[in-house]
Amino acid sequence: MNTYIQNQQADLTNALDHFKKDIATLRTGRANPAMLDGITVEAYGVHTPLNGLANIAVADSRSMTITPWDRNVFKDLEKALVEANLGVGVVNEGDKIRITIPAMTEENRRDLVKKTNEKMEKARISLRQIRDEIKTAIEAAEDSKEIAEDDKFRFLKELDEEITRLSEELKGLRDKKEKEIMEI
Repeated sequence: MNTYIQNQQADLTNALDHFKKDIATLRTGRANPAMLDGITVEAYGVHTPLNGLANIAVADSRSMTITPWDRNVFKDLEKALVEANLGVGVVNEGDKIRITIPAMTEENRRDLVKKTNEKMEKARISLRQIRDEIKTAIEAAEDSKEIAEDDKFRFLKELDEEITRLSEELKGLRDKKEKEIMEI
């Protein structure tokens, strides 16, 4: 792999990781603690991630329990879960909060697949922007005679191969998530 790609490898990996985290928050009809990752709770005067204030446990395939470590933030947790509007049931059971995940309709599933595709397109755009930066750097190096013309074409070919590989990986992740969403 050429040095131009290696210099931007962290950005390419971050784009892929961001997509993985982004689609993990989409609900699939099964209880998954990752769907709560984006929720912050205003407690002790600051916004804190939900998983920093409570224990999240998957009770069964359709429900999770959230047990706060400090009873003083219980109402704040409940409020944040309701305001997050995740399309789940939030039930206060006194010492813990139970989240029930309703069965998904065909329409919900299709909407989630659309969201997955939109998220994948954003990730592809990120990859293309990084590719353009690398391509510009390679062309600038050739213009300033740092590399030969043959090297430029070899580096550009390696760049295209790497971007194609990452795009295929994105597509594979999307296909896997789509299968999870459409599974009844």
